[in-house]
Amino acid sequence: MKWYSISTAEVENTLQTDIKQGLTEKEAKKRLMNHGPNELHQEERMSPIIVFLSQFKDFMVLVLLVATLISGILGEYMDAIAIMLIVFVNGILGFVQEQKAEKSLHALKQLSSPKVNVLRNNEWVTIPSQEVVIGDIIRFSAGDRISADVRLIDSKSLSVEESALTGESIPSQKKAGAHLTGEQPLGDQENMCFMGTMVTNGRGTGIVIGTGMKTEMGKIAHLLTSEEGLQTPLQRRLEQLGKILILVALALTALVVVVGVVQGHDLYTMFLAGVSLAVAAIPEGLPAIVTIALALGVQKMIRRRAIVRKLPSVETLGCATVICSDKTGTLTQNKMTVTELWSSGKSWRVTGTGADLQGHFMSGDHLIDIERTPSLKQLLTFGVLCNNATIRNVESKGRKEIQMSGDPTEIALKIAGYKAGIQDAVVERSYKLEDEFPFDSERKMMSVIVQSADGQRYVVTKGAPDVVLSRCERILWNDRQSLLDDHRKKDVHRTVEKMGSHALRTIAVGYRPLKTGEQVKSAFEAEANLTLIGLQGMIDPPRPEAIESIRECQQAGIKTVMITGDHVVTAKAIAKQLNMLPPDGKVMEGSTLASLSIEELEDIVDDVYVFARVSPEHKLKIVKALQNRGHIVAMTGDGVNDAPAIKAANIGIAMGITGTDVAREASSLVLSDDNFATIRAAIEEGRNIYENIRKFIRYLLASNVGEILVMLFAMLMALPLPLVPIQILWVNLVTDGLPAMALGIDSAEENVMKRAPRRTNEGVFSRGLGWKIISRGFLIGIVTIIAFAIAYFENPENLVRAQTIAFSTLVMAQLIHVFDCRSERSVFHRNPFGNIYLVWAVISSIVLLAIVIYYPPLQPIFHTTALNLRECLLVLGMAGLPTFALAGSHLFKRTQKAKGNFASSVE
Repeated sequence: MKWYSISTAEVENTLQTDIKQGLTEKEAKKRLMNHGPNELHQEERMSPIIVFLSQFKDFMVLVLLVATLISGILGEYMDAIAIMLIVFVNGILGFVQEQKAEKSLHALKQLSSPKVNVLRNNEWVTIPSQEVVIGDIIRFSAGDRISADVRLIDSKSLSVEESALTGESIPSQKKAGAHLTGEQPLGDQENMCFMGTMVTNGRGTGIVIGTGMKTEMGKIAHLLTSEEGLQTPLQRRLEQLGKILILVALALTALVVVVGVVQGHDLYTMFLAGVSLAVAAIPEGLPAIVTIALALGVQKMIRRRAIVRKLPSVETLGCATVICSDKTGTLTQNKMTVTELWSSGKSWRVTGTGADLQGHFMSGDHLIDIERTPSLKQLLTFGVLCNNATIRNVESKGRKEIQMSGDPTEIALKIAGYKAGIQDAVVERSYKLEDEFPFDSERKMMSVIVQSADGQRYVVTKGAPDVVLSRCERILWNDRQSLLDDHRKKDVHRTVEKMGSHALRTIAVGYRPLKTGEQVKSAFEAEANLTLIGLQGMIDPPRPEAIESIRECQQAGIKTVMITGDHVVTAKAIAKQLNMLPPDGKVMEGSTLASLSIEELEDIVDDVYVFARVSPEHKLKIVKALQNRGHIVAMTGDGVNDAPAIKAANIGIAMGITGTDVAREASSLVLSDDNFATIRAAIEEGRNIYENIRKFIRYLLASNVGEILVMLFAMLMALPLPLVPIQILWVNLVTDGLPAMALGIDSAEENVMKRAPRRTNEGVFSRGLGWKIISRGFLIGIVTIIAFAIAYFENPENLVRAQTIAFSTLVMAQLIHVFDCRSERSVFHRNPFGNIYLVWAVISSIVLLAIVIYYPPLQPIFHTTALNLRECLLVLGMAGLPTFALAGSHLFKRTQKAKGNFASSVE
């Protein structure tokens, strides 16, 4: 159907909806069931069976399975069955981990999907875009992505960018009204808006006429929500590292096999041992484990109200050196309250805070009668008129509640009016709204055209004082209009600065009577020759948690920069309350910023902590200047114009509550609570995720080095095999599985936010990690071979006993070493019970080890024998040496260093 060619009433009738009431919840659910969710078809996810079978496609696993088949043919049935079971259990673990990661990423995508304002049961509610159905009444404004095809029923200065459909990047002007005739291409259907397009200006309301694949976007199968299999830089580096390690492991394994055969071991045994060693030693699952660690970390960040949209940003968070943050709602509470008013050269104080609708107007200690103060009443009335916020009584769970919605500044203006008895119902009886010019960040003003009950029409404007003042020619003074001369302008500026010094945000209100028959076609025409009524000063107090978070960021070597559109005096006052402006810190105004080139800004940007009276377009310049100085920049934003800066920043952060879809889509991180403390929490989690990845790289590779060296040392010393193939695979299953995963969800070290930011080019093995892997792996191999040699030379006839001791020593050495991996320093620096998952993983591994040693039916399969108390003490003593000897050495050095520092301080 050509929806653009029929009337609104026909659209309403055809779709059986009500443009004033919207659909009922019952009807909406019915339509959702019939037509399906409002989303485009996506690629089908891989079936669980295919995912499970893919766990066995690794080349070395296939070689092991072939070797197992050969052992079965040769009659080694027990070995063959045991190896098959271990490979199968490994496959299950890999499958579970991969499914968990997939679910985590899918849940993440659902969380970051856009929301829609929809009219249901005569109430405007916010729902996920997938739940929108045909016949719904939805509304949208600048910055929103339209989530379905709609026929407009109302619009105000509406422009929509439709390049995704038409290829035309210039926004199309849209307006509700009469139906169009003839055949109209998509770009000319001015009473229609389409799924996937972006609102660049104004606002609109429409009836949904198509969802999902029944939209214009669905017809051309343009998959806006296609999922990218994006690898992080760390994953790519580890994949390359894995290839190198595979070659090294294969070379060492081949050496073990060749030396073993030369020394008289039979080829079949050495081949099976070599393949088992290669399977155990090659960290082929390292990139997968990194993905799982990232996914688990992302889930943890979601619980802390930070939604990660792009996985690489998790790594980048640990490198952040500067956070550029909006003030309102992020550093402050975004709970505006009008506390001071100024008009006709007089000031008044307003009592009552927050959402309290009760309050008094005071001049000094005296109550003011609003009816006897005309300029004050007009200031409050026009503040309520030029306003889109709503305050209404609703019934929830049998109780009456006051519900407020809209911009916090506008809510504050309405509450101030309500305190004077100037409510919406009262104003609507006296004034009729004719037109509106919505607020935008360039004009920094909003205007409405209204007609009073006596037929007089007015333009009413509110906005930033300096901008409104520049459009005024007159001012109310002593309740009469006077010429706005330089003297009066100075009075206004002094008042703004005085309010700003008290951390008040100021809003100016002006008006202009229209001549009979005068038509106003643009905001520029409307906002001219105004009369200034007065100023409303409101406070938005700093968030207490933001003060602490800024302090912690400073300790972590991260500079916090405030970017705000507020007056410079207000911005400076808030910055001081937040303790983010040092004595020598600079504050820069937008006008100064605009006059500087990026190169000029680079020279001074490190000294600037507050940017005031800044337009969103200036944010991009700030980002570029900081990046050119070598900084890793996190930039917050919520509007359409913030998107370029968010996208250009190393970490783009969008607001989840106030942010537009455009800002969210450009971002890599979304704050679901719009709180600066969440940014600090995200950086802490980002740093910790990276450190946890380093922990299990350290653990896995040190264990693998130890396993290879045990076999190599035995060959070089002409000793029998200290481990049989089934034991090597068992070590891989028991020590590389659960404990390694538990390290991936370890809590952060206490000093994680006291370190300097990590360099972006920092290698995986930096900060001594490579040496720790080699040294610990070497020591694990040494103590295992020593334990084996002691047992073997005590009783050469009982090789199984010696192999059991070597097997147990290797497993226990790795399980003790895992606790050492939790700290950058030593095992003594962290509570061993701090990670309960790791404790249970280690206990589980020890229980499994005990079962294969002491359970008689398993002893012939794993070539083990029960150990007595003396032998167990030998195992534990040897297994603990690598970790505790090195930890003791580290502790001794620290003690000596502390003594030296104390002695020098005494001298």
